[in-house]
Amino acid sequence: MDLLRQNNPQDDLQLDCKILYDIAVGVACGLEYLRIGCNTRILHFDIKSHNILLDDDFCPTISDFGLAKICPKKESIVSIFGARETPGYIALELFSRNFGEVSHKSDVYSYGMMVLEMVGQRKNIKVEVDCLSELYFPHWIYQRLELNQDLGLKCIKNDIYEEMVRKMTMVSLWCIQTNPSNRPAMHKVVGMLEGSLQVLEIPPKPFLSSPSVSSIHLSSEVL
Repeated sequence: MDLLRQNNPQDDLQLDCKILYDIAVGVACGLEYLRIGCNTRILHFDIKSHNILLDDDFCPTISDFGLAKICPKKESIVSIFGARETPGYIALELFSRNFGEVSHKSDVYSYGMMVLEMVGQRKNIKVEVDCLSELYFPHWIYQRLELNQDLGLKCIKNDIYEEMVRKMTMVSLWCIQTNPSNRPAMHKVVGMLEGSLQVLEIPPKPFLSSPSVSSIHLSSEVL
């Protein structure tokens, strides 16, 4: 089954916070395995909810390697020509080398956007906050964390869930930092998720914008 379908608020079946947390950790471990566990490093370049499959026990599997790129383990920077990934999940360095170099940190960005979508149970590109205005969801939830406000998410039912969601949210905001060098590697993501919320710091505010579909005409990245 597909993660997004199971986490659609319009469906009768929604995943609770503990299952979402376990899925987030499982996907992070999977991405770290692709980076260091294989004979060659695999960059997925299309991490999103639709490409995370769940078995009957809700264990996640990363699927659809159609845009993946293989590179030697000793190399972390790759050459990219043309558009890759899905709008709403795509790292800014894939649009312009001015934002940094394309590497495994591009998958970290997409992972962060995906987990924000999971906890918000809504699309990352824009979210209706009230009947009069719209805000980009990562911007909206960053403001609430910064002000230590209630997150106001439907999936939160008790204090334990609140802590899990805050942890996933803060880790995700670290993952979507504009500069790739400021994003944690996936093994650090796993450690942050499995560690204490109290030791996590709210990250610097990233450049919170979602590139439009019409702007996907990427410059090339050099080794």
